Amino acid sequence: MSRRSRWTSSVGLAAALAIVALVPVFGQQRPQAPAGPWMDKSLPPDQRADMVIAQMTIDEKIQLLHGAGGFDQAPRSNGGASVIEGIPRLGLPDLQLADSAVGVRAAGGRGRYATLLPSSEAEAATWDPTLAWAQGDVIGRELRDQMYTVSLGGGVDLVREPRNGRTFEYLGEDPVLAGTMLAEFVKGLQSNHVIGDVKHYAFNDQETGRNIGNVKLGTREARETDLLAFEIAVTDGEPGAVMCSYNKYNGDWACENSYLLTDVLKHAWGFKGFVMSDWGGTHSTAKAALAGLDNEEPGNADPSRARFGDALKQAVESGEVPMARLDDMVHRIVRTEFALGVVDDPPKGRVVDPFRGADTAQQIAENGIVLLKNANAQLPLNAATVKSIALIGSHADTGLLSGGGSAQVDPPGSGESRFGGPPVWFPTSPMKAIQAKAPRANVTFNDGSDPAAAAAFAKGAEIAIVFVNQPESEGRDLPTLTLPDDQDALVSAVAAANPHTIVVLETGGPAAMPWIDHVSAAIEAWYPGIRGDVALANILFGDVNPSGKLPVTFAKSDADLPHPQIFGLRPPPAPGTATAGRGGRGGGRGFFQPFDIDYTEGLKVGYKWFDAEGKTPLFPFGYGLSYTTYAYSGLHASGIDSVTFTIRNTGKRAGAEIAEVYAGLPAAAQEPPKRLVGWDKIALAPGESKTVTVKIEPKLLSIFNEQTNDWELLPGEYTFFVGGSSRSTPLTATVKH
Repeated sequence: MSRRSRWTSSVGLAAALAIVALVPVFGQQRPQAPAGPWMDKSLPPDQRADMVIAQMTIDEKIQLLHGAGGFDQAPRSNGGASVIEGIPRLGLPDLQLADSAVGVRAAGGRGRYATLLPSSEAEAATWDPTLAWAQGDVIGRELRDQMYTVSLGGGVDLVREPRNGRTFEYLGEDPVLAGTMLAEFVKGLQSNHVIGDVKHYAFNDQETGRNIGNVKLGTREARETDLLAFEIAVTDGEPGAVMCSYNKYNGDWACENSYLLTDVLKHAWGFKGFVMSDWGGTHSTAKAALAGLDNEEPGNADPSRARFGDALKQAVESGEVPMARLDDMVHRIVRTEFALGVVDDPPKGRVVDPFRGADTAQQIAENGIVLLKNANAQLPLNAATVKSIALIGSHADTGLLSGGGSAQVDPPGSGESRFGGPPVWFPTSPMKAIQAKAPRANVTFNDGSDPAAAAAFAKGAEIAIVFVNQPESEGRDLPTLTLPDDQDALVSAVAAANPHTIVVLETGGPAAMPWIDHVSAAIEAWYPGIRGDVALANILFGDVNPSGKLPVTFAKSDADLPHPQIFGLRPPPAPGTATAGRGGRGGGRGFFQPFDIDYTEGLKVGYKWFDAEGKTPLFPFGYGLSYTTYAYSGLHASGIDSVTFTIRNTGKRAGAEIAEVYAGLPAAAQEPPKRLVGWDKIALAPGESKTVTVKIEPKLLSIFNEQTNDWELLPGEYTFFVGGSSRSTPLTATVKH
C-alpha cells in the first residue's frame, strides 16, 4: 500500500485548528490613496483606468505587465506564487497572487490556516451551482484574509484524458456542466473583492509533455467542446483574469496564440479582463503581446530578465509593439482592479475563521459523494444494530487523501507541503467519525498492506469497509485507470472473505474496478476535504441521503478510452538508470521531444464517445444512486426552448434527485447521439411529486459553423431525453424546429 505520509498524525483536528487560528497573517504594502479623479468610485471602471493610465510613465506601465515573485520572491511578495508590484503614487496596490484551486496553497509554512475544500471534481459532482458559488466564496474570503488579491484557481479544462494528473482540479467532461459550475465559483470568489482566474486556456488536458505538446483539434470541434466550457465560464462568470496554458494549439503556443487570445477570448466573447501566462509559459515578447497576452508570470523582479520587462519597453519604443497595444494591456489590468474593488476596498488582513469554511466544505462533500453500488440495500448502515466494522487500507484510521501540486493545501498545524512530494493525507480520520456514529460497534483497523491478512481480519467482522486511493498531482499523469499498489487484489481478497464488503474510493477521477461485481456497495468519495470524514460517515449511516452524480464517465478499462495510451507517456525508468520528470521541460514522466496530441475523437468527449461508439461504461456520466427511488413522467416539449416533466419520490426516504436533460440534434448536424443541455436538482419528501421546467439556451442546441464563424441552429427534429443519467433517460420527446 501507499507509504504513510508525515501528515497522517494522530493530533486532533480541532486542536490543530485552534493552534493555527492564533497565528497572525503577513502584512502587505498599502499605498496612500491620492486625490486623483480616478479614485471617484462613482465613475465606470474603464474611465477610471483611462484616467490613471494617462498619468503613468512607460516604466510604470511595464511594471504592471510582469510578476516580481514566484521563482524570484520579491521583497514586496506576500509569500504567494507572485506579486505584480503596484504604483503607490497613483493609488494602485500590489497584486498578490496565490494558488487556490481548492483552498489557499502554501499557508502552513507561513503560519497561516486555509480550509481544504473538496476537490473540484467533487464540487462538480454536486451539480449544484449554489454550492460552486459557496466554494468560491470560502476561497475568496480566505485569500483576502491572508492579504491576497488574485486567485490562481478556476480550472475548467475538460476531462478528455481521465488519467490527467489534474483531473481533481477540474469540473468534469461536459462543457455545459463544467462551464456553469465554474462561472458560479468565480462569482462567489470575486464577491470578496478578489480577482478570479480561469485556466488553463486552453486544451491542457494532460500533464505529460504539457510544455512541449501540440494539441491538434479542428475549429468546430474546439468551439463545441473545450472552448465552450471556457466560453460559459468567461461570459457568465466574468472573471478578472484568464491564464493561458503551456501547450501549443495547432502549432502556436497557447500564450502567443492570436486565435485563442484575441479572436475568440477578447473579440468573440468580449472578455474585458487580462490574460496572464502560466508560470514560465511565455515564449516571446512582441509576438505574445500582439497575440493578446497581457501579463507575464511569474516574470522577474529584475525587468532586464523579463520578457515583458525591458524587452517589451524596447519593442514599444521601436514600434514593433504599438503604444496603443501597451496601453490596452495596462488598461485591462487596472480596470479589473477598479471593477472588482481591489483599489477601493483593499484587504486589511485578519485571522481566518477555521470552522466557517469547514462547514461549507462538509456540505459540498456530502452533496458530491456518489453512491455507485448498493446491492440488497447494504447501505445505509444501522448504527443501533451494527456490532463490528473492519476498516481496511488507505490510512483510514488517520486521514483522507488530498490532491497535490499547486493545488495542495497544507494540513492544519503543519509546515508547508513539498511541491511534488509524497501524497498528503489530511488528519481527518474516517475511523473516528465512524466510531462516533456507532459507539456500540467494535471498529478496528488494518492497513491493508497484506491482502491475505486483511481478508482474515475482515472475515470475522459484520461489515468490512475497504478504503482505496488513487493519488493525483500536477506535473504527472496516471499511467492507467488501474488503482496503484495492488489495491484491486486487496479488495478482491476482502470481498471473498466477507460478503458485506463496502468500498470507499478516494480518487481524483475515474478508476477501473474489476472487483465491482463482488462487493456489496461502493462509494466515490473523491478528495472530500477537511470535513470529509464526517461527510462520509453521514452518508454511510444515512444521516445524509446521497445525491451526487458523476461528472465524468467511468470506463471499464483503458482499452475503452479514445486513446488507450496517454500521448507521449513513457514507461517508468529502470531503477538506477534515470529519474522521472515531475514537470520542467516536458512535464509528466521523463523528458521528451515535441509531439502532437491529436484528438481524433473530436466532438466525442466523455459520454459522447461511449454513446457514439456503442461502448458500455462501468458507470455512465450523470450516474448516482440514492437511498430512495424516483419516477419520471409527463414529458412535454412544445418547442426547443424548454421541457416540462414530473418527478416523484417513490421511496421511503427524503432525497434530492438531479434530473438531467439531453438533446439529440437533427441528423444534418452530424453530432454524437446526445448532449447535456440542462438539469435541475429537486428535493422531494417520500411520496412527493413536483413538476419541473428546464429552460434550454438556443446555443446549447446549436453547432459551430466554421464558414460563418458563428453558431447555427439547424432546422429539423430535436429529440429531448430526460432521466437520472446519460444512460437512463426514460422520457423522450421529439419536436420540429
